[in-house]
Amino acid sequence: MSDAYTLLAADGAARAGAVHTAHGDVPTPAFMPVGTKATVKAVDPDELRALGTTILLGNTYHLHFRPGEDLIAELGGLHRFMAWDGPILTDSGGFQVFSLRDTIASVDDDGVTFRSVYDGARARFTPESVARCQAELGSDIAMCLDICPPVDVSRPGLEEAVRRTTLWATRQRAAPRAEGQLLFGIAQGASDPELRRRSIGELADLDFDGYALGGLAIGEERPLMFETTAWAAELLPHEKPRYFMGIGDPEGILETIEAGVDMFDCVLPTRTARTGSALTWEGRLNLRNARFARDPAPIEESCDCPACTTFSRAYIRHLVNQEELLGHRLLSLHNLRFVLELTRRAREAIVQGKFDRYKREALERLASTCQP
Repeated sequence: MSDAYTLLAADGAARAGAVHTAHGDVPTPAFMPVGTKATVKAVDPDELRALGTTILLGNTYHLHFRPGEDLIAELGGLHRFMAWDGPILTDSGGFQVFSLRDTIASVDDDGVTFRSVYDGARARFTPESVARCQAELGSDIAMCLDICPPVDVSRPGLEEAVRRTTLWATRQRAAPRAEGQLLFGIAQGASDPELRRRSIGELADLDFDGYALGGLAIGEERPLMFETTAWAAELLPHEKPRYFMGIGDPEGILETIEAGVDMFDCVLPTRTARTGSALTWEGRLNLRNARFARDPAPIEESCDCPACTTFSRAYIRHLVNQEELLGHRLLSLHNLRFVLELTRRAREAIVQGKFDRYKREALERLASTCQP
């Protein structure tokens, strides 16, 4: 049994367990709201806790540049800085660097040199520097620096990304970290069976506290993504937590849980809210639509979030169309509650041995998408 993870129940490949961190246990499967700049946009920590949030994700790239890890450390670390006393996972910044390809100056075995997206200043990330940054932030789970190549990368380019990801993971594994901080390795290899297996095998040999599947959900066809996730998750160490990076739509959550994934994150709930849309059991509702102008019903009758228990669709439509910030806040609260509740019910179904039925019925309900 891993010190970082306890498996409590399984239903097929789907797992219910707990990730053990310095700031408490995280029941899994777990959705992690994304707090890019030490905040989940428009939602405060008390609200996040009330919605059912058990762990947050912080963005190392953005926090490194604004306000800087040294300042955050001086003010007591990321937990105190953002007034969140639960677990926090920080990414390495690698995804941001390699997704902002036009800013990259050079990549070598030592690290990556790039221009800051904020002011164009030259910057460099190495496994050691991102380890130090995450140690200063004081997150509960730190991610290794990796190379996430684009979906259209050549096979030699993908092979080089896998090689360097292992090289960098080996060095970060040896770097100092904060007391009690867990370290997760990130497997690359896209959907290439040989390279994905190679990456998982090499990282497993390094004995990390947990493992992530990176390099998916970046533009490949969804059936291929789900197929890859199913066989790749099975290859990850059974006794360690498994993390799929960057998925948060209802179908994606259910499919990855079915594959045996324990953790996932996405900006989708709050980003969708800022477009004026709500996630519901009947599909997405575009609250900008004129058909909601006189609708006295809540966004969703069965939802207990602050938006649904207090306000009507007509009122929220008014807020959204007038670009009032409260509209974004209320939709963010609802969408986060929806995704967190979807995940909580999945855990419950796994414990009861009924996950297959739960997934099937949920997808059937979600298939009846409302007209935009």
